[in-house]
Amino acid sequence: MKLENGIQQPGFLLALRFLALVLWSFPGARALDNGLAMTPTMGWLHWERFMCNVDCQEEPDSCISEKLFMQMAELMDSDGWKDVGYEYLCIDDCWMAPKRDSKGRLQADPKRFPGGIQGLANYVHSKGLKLGIYADVGNKTCAGFPGSFGYYDIDAQTFADWGVDLLKFDGCHCDSMEHLENGYKHMSLALNRTGRSIVYSCEWPLYMWPFRKDPPLLTISTAVIGV
Repeated sequence: MKLENGIQQPGFLLALRFLALVLWSFPGARALDNGLAMTPTMGWLHWERFMCNVDCQEEPDSCISEKLFMQMAELMDSDGWKDVGYEYLCIDDCWMAPKRDSKGRLQADPKRFPGGIQGLANYVHSKGLKLGIYADVGNKTCAGFPGSFGYYDIDAQTFADWGVDLLKFDGCHCDSMEHLENGYKHMSLALNRTGRSIVYSCEWPLYMWPFRKDPPLLTISTAVIGV
């Protein structure tokens, strides 16, 4: 498999995996009573097997594309995975076009996702499944695509308009603790303001390590679970 960074990744069998959405219970944290994530969020995430393979010309059956996710939606439905709780089909990094559109919105790579994310969401929903998507709190994603810094409200509304059901929000390319903390809080507020029920999979604690700080779990739980 050819990855964007040129590293060769050996193939592994496809596997459904848990998407870890960590919820903390602390006195004073106010959980939103919205029915979301009442049980562990389970589904399929492309990174474990396909990473950042964007070479659809050489590897059309294993690149990050609309085709891949439609095929997986079909398998999750027909093979019974949906019936035992694996309901989220999640896009990780490398789905985006290199630049935002003229209105500042994120956009899917037009060659690899010709129907757009909204079209893919419609297909996934038709199978009785939910669609997850990936973005990053920083200036760029971990793979170098456009980050959400400075665009939190626009991105949250874009995801809601597309019919997204879960956001995995990564933490690459943050230059300070303040940037990290304020960004995760801002996106939580922005998602809630859209009025759409979107599970917020927050990777805030992981990205505290480079700053040699223990994760402020009470602050995180309050910002992510309830605002």
